[in-house]
Amino acid sequence: LINTGWTGGPYGIGSRIKLKYTRAMISAALKGDLDEVTDETYRTHSVFGLKQPRTCPGVPDEVLSSRATWNDDEGYYKAAYKLSESFRENFKKFEEFANDEILAGAPNVR
Repeated sequence: LINTGWTGGPYGIGSRIKLKYTRAMISAALKGDLDEVTDETYRTHSVFGLKQPRTCPGVPDEVLSSRATWNDDEGYYKAAYKLSESFRENFKKFEEFANDEILAGAPNVR
């Protein structure tokens, strides 16, 4: 999963991810530069449960942490939980077709 959209805050505060960073992330993934997944090379996002690389060639480390790009922690987590709840609500229409492994990948909603 690659963020090709917004970062650093909501619309009007944040900005689009730079295309050169998106291209660098895709290139690194395709070349296998991100294949070694350990606690030292990846962090787990506290809301979405996704593994995020700590480094990627051609991308500043802070861009790889969506939380670090925001200046407002409270605003970030409020937006993240709202988005995760939207994912959960939307997924309800597919839930009956999903196995336990798929269901375990759902975001954490508090």
